[in-house]
Amino acid sequence: MTDSAGTQSAGGWFSRDNIIAKPGFSRWLVPPAALCVHLCIGQVYAFSVFNLPMTKLIGITESAPGDWKLTELGWIFSIAIVFLGISAAFTGTWLDRQGPRKAMFIAALCFGGGFLISALGVYVHQLWLIYLGYGVLGGCGLGIGYISPVKTLMTWFPDRPGMATGMAIMGFGGGAMIASPLSVWLMAQFSTPTHIGVAETFLTLGLIYLCFMMVGGTIVRVPPKGWEPEGYVPSTKPKKLVTDADVHVDTALKTPQFYLLWAILCLNVTAGIGVLGQASAMSQEMFPGKISVAAAAGFVGLLSLFNMLGRFFWASTSDYIGRRTTYMIFFLLGMALYAAVPWTGEVGSVALFVALYAVIISMYGGGFATIPAYLKDIFGIRYVGAIHGRLLTAWSAAGVFGPVLVNYIRQYQIDHGVAKADAYTITMYIMAGLLFLGFLCNLVMHSVHEKHHEKPEEARA
Repeated sequence: MTDSAGTQSAGGWFSRDNIIAKPGFSRWLVPPAALCVHLCIGQVYAFSVFNLPMTKLIGITESAPGDWKLTELGWIFSIAIVFLGISAAFTGTWLDRQGPRKAMFIAALCFGGGFLISALGVYVHQLWLIYLGYGVLGGCGLGIGYISPVKTLMTWFPDRPGMATGMAIMGFGGGAMIASPLSVWLMAQFSTPTHIGVAETFLTLGLIYLCFMMVGGTIVRVPPKGWEPEGYVPSTKPKKLVTDADVHVDTALKTPQFYLLWAILCLNVTAGIGVLGQASAMSQEMFPGKISVAAAAGFVGLLSLFNMLGRFFWASTSDYIGRRTTYMIFFLLGMALYAAVPWTGEVGSVALFVALYAVIISMYGGGFATIPAYLKDIFGIRYVGAIHGRLLTAWSAAGVFGPVLVNYIRQYQIDHGVAKADAYTITMYIMAGLLFLGFLCNLVMHSVHEKHHEKPEEARA
């Protein structure tokens, strides 16, 4: 965009002013731009495919004394999720000011650059470089990339905010479906009898993701001020827990509603992420001899599919039944399903086990996709990006709580003589208990008091 003197507007190509859509721009081009980012950063759910190969970088066929241990490698994912939450929390307000293009490009540089630094870490066999690369820098790319299109999508789709965010966040849930087989194929292409091709795979993925995420940043646009979809008539009928006012991000942090929503997201994610990380092992241990390693891998792939589809289905459904009702379903149905999982092992029904987990994981993904619209309903749209960023610290906490609960409780029971097939029973009941706490938090959710609403003169400022 140029001014009357023909000079580029302040901020250059990355300026928010330069991505205001021209007349005739189709809002349906914005979800693909968001997907370019979310399908890439969704790779984080497939990072575990590198864990076993990285325990054999020296030994090649089996772990050698100098090789890294799985326990050490497990921290890469945890660090990335922690920095996802931290970066989202600290950059949300900045993103609202600068716009999604600049955020998407910075996310691309961080996420792609994290892979490049990790490739160097593998090459020189320094694990701290991978912690720094994929964990810290890549985690920052995850957080900035995750929140970058959320407010923009809801602004383009005021008639269907849940569906809009669901379309993008669906990509994050499905990114592993692309990344997992691609990573395995690349490692096979680069490996030799004396070398495992992890470093080259990291390098290749970093460049691929860098390019695709930049495509998203190039396509994205924001609507002109006051824009509304053709034929859209805002509802004048008051809706419970839906406000037309705006609450400033700093003020939102002083309300009980923010912390109730933080707990709602944290408890839902803790239950889901804990079992998602152990899905393969759990299926094999609960059904010894019935589920092979290959079948367990297929089961994980199926869960990734339901994780992805659940994000779109539940977020879209929330546009019709409301966010609070949607989360009521997550918690009440989730409690019943988690409590029923041990029973499927007792009766030996693999089909029921798979079916229960498919629904559970769909609601896990749905929780992520529905929360931005829930925030918009409670706090208004003006600061929703910044508030969403702060709320994602709940994900960071859940990324630690969930796996720790599942792994340590399982190990404690096995150490005390419980058979592996029965070692998850108490864990499932505990997860159901966490969902009950989430249900209580959602039950007491209420509208923000008018004293916290931004005044008209403050909004103009």
